[in-house]
Amino acid sequence: MKRTKHKNSTLVNEKTLIVSVDIGKEIHYGYMRAPGGVEVKPFPFRNTGGGFSEFMKKIRTFQRSRKLDEVVVGFESSGCYAEPLCHYMRKRGVRLVQTNPMHTKRLKELTGNSPNKTDRKDPRVIADIIFLGHALSVIVPEGAAAELRRLTQARESAVKRNTAVLNQLHMCMFLLFPEFIEVMNSISSASSLYLIERYPTPKEIIALGIDSLAAVLRKVSHGKLRRERACELFAAARESVGITEGTAGIIMEIAHLVEIIRNTQRFIRNAEDQMAICLTAIPYNHCILSIKGIGVVTAAGLIGEVGNFRQYGTVREITKLAGFDLYEVSSGRHKGQRRISKRGRSAMRRLLYYAALNTVKSDGIMYEVYHRMLNRGMPSTKALVAVARKLLALIYALARDNTVFIEQYTHISTSITAA
Repeated sequence: MKRTKHKNSTLVNEKTLIVSVDIGKEIHYGYMRAPGGVEVKPFPFRNTGGGFSEFMKKIRTFQRSRKLDEVVVGFESSGCYAEPLCHYMRKRGVRLVQTNPMHTKRLKELTGNSPNKTDRKDPRVIADIIFLGHALSVIVPEGAAAELRRLTQARESAVKRNTAVLNQLHMCMFLLFPEFIEVMNSISSASSLYLIERYPTPKEIIALGIDSLAAVLRKVSHGKLRRERACELFAAARESVGITEGTAGIIMEIAHLVEIIRNTQRFIRNAEDQMAICLTAIPYNHCILSIKGIGVVTAAGLIGEVGNFRQYGTVREITKLAGFDLYEVSSGRHKGQRRISKRGRSAMRRLLYYAALNTVKSDGIMYEVYHRMLNRGMPSTKALVAVARKLLALIYALARDNTVFIEQYTHISTSITAA
C-alpha cells in the first residue's frame, strides 16, 4: 500500500501580507510586514470594538497600498484574551494562524542575541515564525461544536471547584468527627452528605440512636447501607476523639460547604445533560459514541477541542493537534527514547487518557492490545498513552468515514468470507 506523506502548506507567498499581534488583556500590539521587508512598526490598539475597527482599517490601507491579495493574521496562543479578536477577524475574510509560545521564546533569543521581551519586539518575532512557515491553524469551533467546548470548560471548572470544596469539607469533618471518614469510606456520597448536613458531630449521632440511625442510612442509601454500618458508625461516635471546643464555626462552615457541593453537583449534571443535547447536532456523534468506553462527556470534550474531525486531511494532523506526535533525541551512538511532544491541546490528551483507562479493562476493546504492550516490557503509563493514540486514530477514522465501531470486526469479516 502506497503511503501519502503529509506536506505542510505554504503560509505566505509574494502576494501575502503578514500581520502579527501580541495579545494583551486591554491593549494589543499589531505589526505588519509586506513581501520585500516593508513594514509598519508595532502599534497599540485597544481590545474593544473601536480598537478592532481601527486595526482592520490599517490592515486594509496597507494591503491596498502594496497591492497584496491575501492577509494572514497571527498571534501567540494566549487563552481567552485573543478570542474576541479571533472571532472579529474571522468574519472579515482573513486567514488566522497562531504560534507556539515555545517557538516564540526560542526565536526571541536569536533576535538581537538578547532575551529581551517587550510588547514591540514580540509581534516581529511572531511575524518571523509565520514567514518561516511554522505557524499553526487556529481552531475556532462553530455552532454545536462551540457550545460543546464551552460546556466542557464549564464542567471541568465545576469539577475542580467541587474537588477543592470536598477537600475543605474533609478537613472540617476530621476536626469534628475523624472516625466518620473511615466508617463511611467516601465523604462525597449522597448518604455521607445527608448525615454530615444534619448530624455533623458525634454527639448528634449518639443522640439519634442506633435504630433511628439505621433507618436513616437505609432510606438515604436505598437499602445499600444496612444496620451493621449504623452500629459501626454509632460505636465510632461514642469513642470519637473529635474536638468539642469551638465547634460552632466549623458546623456553620460545614453547612455552607455541603450547600456548595450540592449546587456544584447539580450544575455538573445539567452541563452533562446539555452536552448530550448538543451532541445530537453533530452529524458523526454516533460514530464516536459507538466505541465502548467513550461516553457523552468524552465525545463532547473531544469535539469541542477539535471543532470538526472532518476538516483534517490525515490522522497525522489530528495527532499533532493533541500533542500526541512522537519525537526522539538521538545523537551518534545514543538512541533516544520516543516520547509524545505534548505540544498540543492538553485537554484532548487528558480526555483520551481517561478514555484509555476505560478501554483497557477486562471487558474493554483495548484490553488485549494493552496487555500485549505490557508483556513486551512497556511501562503501564506509556502503554496507556499508546492506547490513547490508537483511540484518537480510531475516532478520526470513524468520523471521517461516517461509520460505527464493530467489536471483533476481523472475526466477523473472516466468517463472512468463509461462508
